[in-house]
Amino acid sequence: MNLYLYRRNFAATYTGGHLYDGVSRLCDTLEDPVRNLVDLNGDGDFDDPLEGKVYGATAIPKGTYKIKMRESPHFGRLMPYLLNVPGFSYIMIHSGNAPEHTKGCILVGENKSPGRLVNSRGWSDIINKMLLAAESRGEENTITIIEEK
Repeated sequence: MNLYLYRRNFAATYTGGHLYDGVSRLCDTLEDPVRNLVDLNGDGDFDDPLEGKVYGATAIPKGTYKIKMRESPHFGRLMPYLLNVPGFSYIMIHSGNAPEHTKGCILVGENKSPGRLVNSRGWSDIINKMLLAAESRGEENTITIIEEK
């Protein structure tokens, strides 16, 4: 299964977007702000001074990532993890209502007011079921993140 996240709203404290399954729009997304990341020393972490990453307050780089369903110690259930995100680890697609509920992860739900989501747990459950079903059929799950500025 291929998911597509189109980042459309770029604010100082959050990034808003829309998630598609390749055919239909599924829901809205909320992430940390997009920052200009530059790996100056080639170590892939973006954490060094002047590289641009602010821990817990930076959206992951745009691109395509594989997704694997894994047990989350935090959520106590299977969750979609994005693999091999440069400079980031433990990135998930999960529920949450505001930018402070993510540390680089992608929140899903319905955007009814700027920088906020509602019905997030429901959308997280729907997406988890879709990804788990695809994985059980032997399909590779991916997400492609695109910035529309």
